[in-house]
Amino acid sequence: MSWSEMQPLLSQGTIDTLYMVLWSSLVTVAGGLPLGVLLVLTDKGGLLQNRPVNKVIGVIVNIGRSMPFIILLIALIPFTTWVVGTFIGPTAMIVPLAVGAIPFFARLVETAIREVDHGLVEAVQSMGGSIWTIVRKVLLPQALPSLVAALTTTVITLVSYSAMAGAVGGEGLGSKAITYGFQRFETPFMLVTVGVLIAIVTVVQLIGDGAVRLLARRGRTS
Repeated sequence: MSWSEMQPLLSQGTIDTLYMVLWSSLVTVAGGLPLGVLLVLTDKGGLLQNRPVNKVIGVIVNIGRSMPFIILLIALIPFTTWVVGTFIGPTAMIVPLAVGAIPFFARLVETAIREVDHGLVEAVQSMGGSIWTIVRKVLLPQALPSLVAALTTTVITLVSYSAMAGAVGGEGLGSKAITYGFQRFETPFMLVTVGVLIAIVTVVQLIGDGAVRLLARRGRTS
């Protein structure tokens, strides 16, 4: 396969991969961030201590994290079809990608928030601050560098998930590598596809690391 034949396939595959990763990342943050905060608030000694609720959420998150993505992808085909109208294509893949990543991100959020100095929480409580105020003014701002690092890890995981989604009609670079690289024995094309995926992961990591360092410096100077 010549470069002129590879280029349009790689371009479309990259666009589809970025589309899936971007939207699934947004849905993951929208679902995983409150879930992670709730895990902390409802835990023993938390501001909304409720052990039964915490246990239920914890079990759901653990089940979601432990299930292999390729199995989750297939198991969610009826749900994906109900939500999107089809289980094939980049838009359909956003559903299983987000469902698979939300529990993963929620645990990272929980870990990040637990690192916040509890003395700050107590100080705001003593001044009559509400739970929402504590979450918005203390927990999230103080944990922001760790949250950005968690998001970076999650986005990289979604890139790898999107490649696996190509095995079930998800389009993207994974689909192109399987269809044109593996099944047609075009090893050079498959290697180039892997190289593009590595480049995407590298760029995401560099952006995430840069954002974490910037936030950490601002936190030290404030």
